[in-house]
Amino acid sequence: MSAHRTSIRRPERRKRLRSALEAYAMLAPSIIGFALFLITPIVVVVALSFYEWNFLSAPEFVGLDNYRELAGDERAMQSIGNTFYYVLLNIPIQTVLALLLALGVNSKIKARNAFRVIYVLPWMAMPVALGVIWRWVFDPMNGALNRFLEALGVDGVAWLTDSTWAMPVIASVNVWQYTGYTMLFFLAGLQAIPAQLYEAANVDGASKPYQFFQITLPLLRPAMLFVLITSVIGSFQVFDTIHVMTAGGPDGATSTLNYQIYLESFTQRSAGYASMLAVILFAIIALITLAQVVFFRKRTVYDFS
Repeated sequence: MSAHRTSIRRPERRKRLRSALEAYAMLAPSIIGFALFLITPIVVVVALSFYEWNFLSAPEFVGLDNYRELAGDERAMQSIGNTFYYVLLNIPIQTVLALLLALGVNSKIKARNAFRVIYVLPWMAMPVALGVIWRWVFDPMNGALNRFLEALGVDGVAWLTDSTWAMPVIASVNVWQYTGYTMLFFLAGLQAIPAQLYEAANVDGASKPYQFFQITLPLLRPAMLFVLITSVIGSFQVFDTIHVMTAGGPDGATSTLNYQIYLESFTQRSAGYASMLAVILFAIIALITLAQVVFFRKRTVYDFS
């Protein structure tokens, strides 16, 4: 009897093994790509952060010297401060505007589909091309904005060469470009909220502000989590707009940590130090993302059973 059961189980085991091998064969390209283009570069950058390398001579192991040097590097510390300043300028304004736009196009207004397309169009454009256009708009001498202000009798501002205005201008350009894209996620979240909840609130006499804060915002928590995580990560990695519009100036006022990594790598030819800055950037993004996940860990579930 035992031999009979064993003979029956062998084909089943072979079938399961064959299915498993087929599954791994199908997953192999993705696994190999993930390992080669994500895991391997991360490991190489972390390892390289302990070396000094100028791309010409052989890498020299320096241990934690690159990390110790960071504390006394005014440019690098300034770039870290600029990065947080940019994120604080960009994320709150972009998030609030995107939510307001989503509420607007989700309502019963005429041509709302056309408005959705119009708001997303800036995101579809190349950041470098937009940077060139906005640099011309904000040019202190011949820019369209200062020409317009002069026509109104108002003195223009050195938008891109004044350390007070340069970073807010960069942030405003990115807000303009990505607000419509962010709006799409809020719109999807709004459309996932059951209409019965608002109908019940209307029957109970709840006001629109009450419905927004007690129904809409709590049920938008998953969409808000996704928007904040992706927007914060993107903001910490801003590069194109800064490189085209200000090149990190004036006097490093718009040089973010990501841009400083570029300068250390390709201008100073210090691959080890740039790798150390990349590790610091990765750690900052990881910690902030983890904090966001913990803060929004509560999930919303619709249950009408």
